[in-house]
Amino acid sequence: MLKGKTFLITGIADEQSLAMYVAKAIVENGGKVVCTGLGVSKHHENLSDKAKGFLNATYADFEASVKKELGQETLTCVLDVTLPESIQSLCEELKTKNIQLDGWLHAIAMDKTIRGKVVKPLMEVSLQEFCETMDVSAFSLIRVTKALFDFDLLEPKSSICSISYIAASKVTFHPYRNISIAKAALERITIELADELGRKNGTRVNCVRFSPYMGSKAGNATLTEQDVNTAAKISPLGNASPEDLAYDVLNLFRPNGKITGEIRHIDGGYHIMG
Repeated sequence: MLKGKTFLITGIADEQSLAMYVAKAIVENGGKVVCTGLGVSKHHENLSDKAKGFLNATYADFEASVKKELGQETLTCVLDVTLPESIQSLCEELKTKNIQLDGWLHAIAMDKTIRGKVVKPLMEVSLQEFCETMDVSAFSLIRVTKALFDFDLLEPKSSICSISYIAASKVTFHPYRNISIAKAALERITIELADELGRKNGTRVNCVRFSPYMGSKAGNATLTEQDVNTAAKISPLGNASPEDLAYDVLNLFRPNGKITGEIRHIDGGYHIMG
């Protein structure tokens, strides 16, 4: 289905990342992927040794996971979406390697107000914390997409997909404060870009909301086993699996599709419950 198509994949931390399941599905269906991870680059100035050590370890884990699951030939690149210079360097590398993209997966999120599964009350969130979360988790969809267009790296009629969560529109039974606002912004950006880019060159932009999932590092930061089990009991079909998510994203990535501006639920019906 995706033979001859290439997709940029962000948000892989390890083998259990939702983005990894999507990347594997693309490869299994004949496509190619370029994977990005957070690491130290020439654009990271004045970092402490501790920060460099953390970023180097993070990138090493990411790269090892990608090579193991997707093959040694899979291209991996450093990307820090908070630095325009980092995004530009990625685009320059893709341009140099004559890589054209047929879409990309936005699976990036960050919220420093969540620590040890404890979520800071919204009334205590600082402006800096709010803006940092919004920058990484939402605005990066615009920033990266614009750069890909500026460097003429996205083919006409490409497909862009991002990963969200039901907390973008509902208060959940487990705390999910600051990041929920960023997810709501991500979804609204999706809809606006769907209109703008669809008229520009036929590019589709969609978003998927997934079940509570602890396999990823992001899920582990927020959820407990009890949260996941509760969601499974609430949902008419039980929780969706990462494979379910990957299959639906694959459908959104298929060539010549007519789905755009959608906020899709891959959650076993979790979203319809009160």
